[in-house]
Amino acid sequence: MELTAREKAFLEKITPIARKNNTIDPALYSRYNVKRGLRNEDGSGVLVGLTEIGEVHGYVIDEGEAVPVPGRLLYRGISVEDLVAGFQADGRFGFEETAFLLLFGYLPTKSELEEFQAVLGENRDLPGDFTESTILKNPSSDIMNKLARSVLTLYSFDPNPEDLSIVNVLRQSIELISRFPVLVAYGYQAKRHYYHGESLYIHPPQPDLSTAENFLYLIRPDKEYTRSEAEILDLALVLHAEHGGGNNSTFTIHVVTSAATDVYSAVAAAIGSLKGAKHGGANIKVMAMMEDIKAHVKDWSDEQEVRDYLVKILNKEAFDRSGLVYGMGHAVYTISDPRAVLLREKAETLAKEKGFEEEFGLYELIARLTPELFAEIKKSNKVIAPNVDFYSGFVYKMLGIPTELYTPIFAIARIAGWSAHLVEELISGGRIIRPAYKNVIGKREYVPLDRRG
Repeated sequence: MELTAREKAFLEKITPIARKNNTIDPALYSRYNVKRGLRNEDGSGVLVGLTEIGEVHGYVIDEGEAVPVPGRLLYRGISVEDLVAGFQADGRFGFEETAFLLLFGYLPTKSELEEFQAVLGENRDLPGDFTESTILKNPSSDIMNKLARSVLTLYSFDPNPEDLSIVNVLRQSIELISRFPVLVAYGYQAKRHYYHGESLYIHPPQPDLSTAENFLYLIRPDKEYTRSEAEILDLALVLHAEHGGGNNSTFTIHVVTSAATDVYSAVAAAIGSLKGAKHGGANIKVMAMMEDIKAHVKDWSDEQEVRDYLVKILNKEAFDRSGLVYGMGHAVYTISDPRAVLLREKAETLAKEKGFEEEFGLYELIARLTPELFAEIKKSNKVIAPNVDFYSGFVYKMLGIPTELYTPIFAIARIAGWSAHLVEELISGGRIIRPAYKNVIGKREYVPLDRRG
């Protein structure tokens, strides 16, 4: 919708004033010891809650100093490396087992896992005329936005949407974990049809497939996929399913749930958080950066040429001029991100299968060169390594998955962790989350309308 001449003129006049009246002197944050971003001065997060669901560990404090250590990610106390090794050794898909572990707090028996998989499978179908009335008749140019709207609309199809009893919330959580892949896939199909004029494919979800298999089945016109493709997507889902209570979208779940609202409202709020470029959209920034590097570096194996261009990026002379090498470094992890370590191994294998060895070599070179260049140019002693976003977009690209699905795939995985934290907040939270903001403008007098300049 185009702006009217009056609206455009008004916004051009008022925007600089609004910007000025919303700018707070940075010195005041130090004066009042404000924990900006809920971060302590050493970069660690402010402790605002307790959880038994996930643990993210990247350093230890020794005599007041943060000492980097290899990254550790635990799901309900179990290392993600052990979890992955367990289901891969059995030749099984792991996301369903991971969702069970996160949601219920323990590893299922074989019969419990089979029962849970069956329950997930039978809940994949969307209710009533939901697909036509909600998704196809109201497509969106952004799939994350469409996912949030779809989740809120599911409220209307729920016979008991406001009941916050744990049994009802677990029922709603299971249904959301089941339906997220379908909502995303159908939202994508609607987008490509109505916005890009491509053929519309609405395949019915298959109850007997794993989550990863089902998603590939739904998004591909021919419904075909290989076992290795499904396995690496399954691994990506497992690695994105949970990341502690402090990440932005999971903290959003805790905040909104603490207000005693319904499950659909809380989950939709978390989707809005994950949509952000600083959170779930990070791997898209990595891919954009990599395309820029590939366009400006003639020989991807030439270490000096790659080094020279990375220097330009870090000096804010290239790409988006932010001075960031996206996918390198993490708020908590230092020496390594365990998710990146696991995904890198599979990415290397997939690159050989799909003919992406040269591009994988470029990723490896950037991962090796960036830490030393970062220290040299930024004059920083911060220890950095590739994070999971560095490899996830590349993996999705090799799977032929369109860029607009990268963040929605993150949501398909993270709904498992969100659901677990939602239940934990309802049971153990107890109080509405309400941090403090200090007003620094001081008292002002009201001026009557006829005396305003």
